[in-house]
Amino acid sequence: MTRTAIWKEIAATLEGEIARGHFPSATRLPTEAALAARFGVNRHTVRHALADLSARGLVLARRGAGVFVTGRATEYPLGRRVRFHQAISAQGQTPARQITRIETRPCDGEEAAALGLAVADPVHVVEGVSAADGQPLAAFRSVFPAARLPDLPQALRADPSITAALRACGVADYTRASTRLTAKLARPMLALTLRLPEGAPVLRSVAVNVDLAGQPVEFGTTWFAGDRVTLSVGPG
Repeated sequence: MTRTAIWKEIAATLEGEIARGHFPSATRLPTEAALAARFGVNRHTVRHALADLSARGLVLARRGAGVFVTGRATEYPLGRRVRFHQAISAQGQTPARQITRIETRPCDGEEAAALGLAVADPVHVVEGVSAADGQPLAAFRSVFPAARLPDLPQALRADPSITAALRACGVADYTRASTRLTAKLARPMLALTLRLPEGAPVLRSVAVNVDLAGQPVEFGTTWFAGDRVTLSVGPG
């Protein structure tokens, strides 16, 4: 009968205790020696378990200081009017968004269908990473109709908030028209972006946002780190 490796059992135990709040965010874990004594194993086995937690972004080793909990799973609602900064701030965490790409190019068939455009019409493509308390939660790609929003790239370079940039371009408000969720495994580049091991679980959200008149203004794809985010679906 196949047995689970001891280090995996230790990692699962510590992960469960972190999730239940036994070790709050920014708390230092017990030393390797203390954990080895607790579980009745050698320090090498403990080190293997901690390396697994670190690879999945649950803990962070600081040289000379110890191993610290990076944060709890973040509750993220998927409603009609969800705004990233508001959702994260409401939980007492510090939101951050880094934009890594802003580009204008012809749209493909999927983008055209989502935004009500013709294939090859120009679109703005925006990519980046969303984080809470310094920990990456999600990678995103948003596509916007360029003819309607010609100044969007400039607005996003001034302020990475998509809500603020759309408002600056004349879109006073917008809501979620549709969302599709699919479970995926992180491929190498996505894993690197989210600081996850290759093959780690992620949730992909594909959504269309519309303005108050029901016209599509954003076609977005977001890849959420599965171990760091709890998605909830509701009317909000």
